[in-house]
Amino acid sequence: MMLHIPAVLSIEEVNYLRSRLEAADWVDGKQTVGAQGAQVKQNRQLPEHAEVSIELGEIVLAAVKKHPLFFSASLPLRIVPPLFNAYAGGEYYGLHVDGSVRQLPNAGDSAGHQLRTDVSSTLFLCDPHEYDGGELEVVDTYGTHEVKLPAGDLILYPSTSLHQVRPVTRGVRVCSFFWTQSMIRDDARRRMLFEMDQNIQILRGLLGDSAEVLSLTGQYHNLVRMWAET
Repeated sequence: MMLHIPAVLSIEEVNYLRSRLEAADWVDGKQTVGAQGAQVKQNRQLPEHAEVSIELGEIVLAAVKKHPLFFSASLPLRIVPPLFNAYAGGEYYGLHVDGSVRQLPNAGDSAGHQLRTDVSSTLFLCDPHEYDGGELEVVDTYGTHEVKLPAGDLILYPSTSLHQVRPVTRGVRVCSFFWTQSMIRDDARRRMLFEMDQNIQILRGLLGDSAEVLSLTGQYHNLVRMWAET
């Protein structure tokens, strides 16, 4: 399931992140991928252990955790601390699939501190008119989807998807990105639960907490209990 989540960050939060990122020291993005990814990756990233990366990552993480649409769609168990990248002057990231497992920062080698990447997220920090190119292209069974969102908006999609970032030919594209391990491993089940939850919210607005709404709510939570991995 792909989902556009608007206004994850406020304009004030976006401006603060942008001001901090403009003064940051970036490194070659190839340093954070394996040999296969390095062949198709030309961009810059903030070092994940840099003070500014940690500070801004905490702002992003706090925003997504309190966003009801993000929670409903991803049903998060663990989230990798958000990272930041930048593209300019023809930089791009060719077709690739995200690694299936990530090690959480400062976690050592313990398997309990590893995260399965079920859901990928890109949070845009620049408006579309600020740069040319730079579309996120996600490939699934329905074809190729181009994504280029307003600053502060987020796109969520399955980490199993092939995807790429097209070359940026004018301006600079700056984003935050991160991965989530969901309580619900299967994307089809996550989609089913998301649609069920959204319709329950609509019905509650129309009917209040009627017996039928309460029954559907109970069935939703029973399905989560049946399928959740914690």
